[in-house]
Amino acid sequence: MKYVARVEVTLKPGHLDPEGETTRIALVELKYPVESVRVSKVYEIVLNANSIDEARGLVEEMCRRLLANPVKDDYRYNVEEISLDEAALYKEGLTV
Repeated sequence: MKYVARVEVTLKPGHLDPEGETTRIALVELKYPVESVRVSKVYEIVLNANSIDEARGLVEEMCRRLLANPVKDDYRYNVEEISLDEAALYKEGLTV
């Protein structure tokens, strides 16, 4: 079966976010009433697994081994089953 995982990786509180601060400054200069900006990464991963529990386990392992640095990052994810047609759209760079 095919699954899609959406993984969001964010900086833990207290860690500097230079990209977020640069963006905040630019938005303030454009006259937006912005107090803070934090930048995060979102991964959309299509994977094969025998069950949703297996898919979740694989995504958890991916996060711990590669996608997030446990010293500075927090992460959260959602996994859902998708059809073969939906998987093809992701492969083409389109999201559903």
